Amino acid sequence: MALRWTPPHFRFFRVLLIFLWLLSLFMEFYLILFTFLASIVFLILLLEAVSWTAIFLSPSNISFFTITLYLLLGNLGASIVEVANDAIVAELGKPPSSSSKNKQHSSSGQLQSFVWIASSVGGVLGNLAGGIAIDRVSAQVMFLMFGILLTIQFLVTIFIHESSLDLPKSPSNLGIKKQLSELLDALRKPEICYSILWFAASYAVVPALTGTMFYYQTQHLGIESSVLGISKVFGQAAMLLWGIIYNKNLKSTSPRKLISAIQATMAVLMFSDFLFVKGVYRMFGIPDSLYVVLFSGFLEVLYFFKILPFTVVMAQLCPPGYEGSVMAFLMSAIALAVIISGYFGVALSSFVQVTGNDFSGLRHALLIQSVCTLLPLYWSSCIPDGVKPKTKSKEG
Repeated sequence: MALRWTPPHFRFFRVLLIFLWLLSLFMEFYLILFTFLASIVFLILLLEAVSWTAIFLSPSNISFFTITLYLLLGNLGASIVEVANDAIVAELGKPPSSSSKNKQHSSSGQLQSFVWIASSVGGVLGNLAGGIAIDRVSAQVMFLMFGILLTIQFLVTIFIHESSLDLPKSPSNLGIKKQLSELLDALRKPEICYSILWFAASYAVVPALTGTMFYYQTQHLGIESSVLGISKVFGQAAMLLWGIIYNKNLKSTSPRKLISAIQATMAVLMFSDFLFVKGVYRMFGIPDSLYVVLFSGFLEVLYFFKILPFTVVMAQLCPPGYEGSVMAFLMSAIALAVIISGYFGVALSSFVQVTGNDFSGLRHALLIQSVCTLLPLYWSSCIPDGVKPKTKSKEG
């Protein structure tokens, strides 16, 4: 199965991606609000398993459009499962209803940190296994292996009853208008509304050049796939370390300062990519493969570092009973922001005239990307500076 990806292919992929991602945007929000979370995961896992297994069963001369369709279906399922998981974590992480009336609603972030760490461990193991297998088995066999893993996960999900998650159940006669009204009530809180707007905008205003950089590294520099696999492992290991450090040392740190620091670090590393493309590191004797493993792998996951502290503070701000709905809305907003970011990246690459044979404009694109990453810092005051405990002014 030999497919040569060029910049036009990446652009076409993004055009098709917009349809299913927008579809998932509405499906995620609707399903999280109005159906059972475990049932969502059950059905979407089946969709993912079928899409990846279909790639394995396809002939070796499968067309670009067909494999793109299969990949989009798999991404559709993955995006919905991700939102469902976040909603489940938000629901399980809230305090007992018996204490919600008399105590301030707060979340320590312990569950969010644990889920982050567990997900990072899976990412390390998965990318490590993929990096080892990519040079030993064919691409179709790897698709089969991934399909088998998803099928196993699907079968395990069948035997997990939603009642075992101890999720709060909403009344069966609660209508759609009532549920939307409750969500709007939560979004009327300025600290929630402005926070979500800022967080989504912090992704949307940054042009995504991931696909362009990937093509530059693999086709122009000739970086081997095994090096990219090691880069992925390093990135996931960084996510694992970030989860541990945040859980032990940074939970009491101001979310505004922490998220702003992450945003500024992203801009610095994007400027580092500019120096990399310009060949500065090469002049100092640093191999391209070493830079890709350390810096590119880290920058790829740094985009998501700020999600952990932000979800913790959102769980603290949400009124009791609204956690799942608000978290689903937040993840859907991020999905839409990533779509906008991707199209900005495509437009920027076209504007600086990056082609399959000419990457001279990539340096200018990276500089513009770095500057755009700094823009959200001017409105960082929209980020809550933590949840302060309320004190009673009068004693009965």
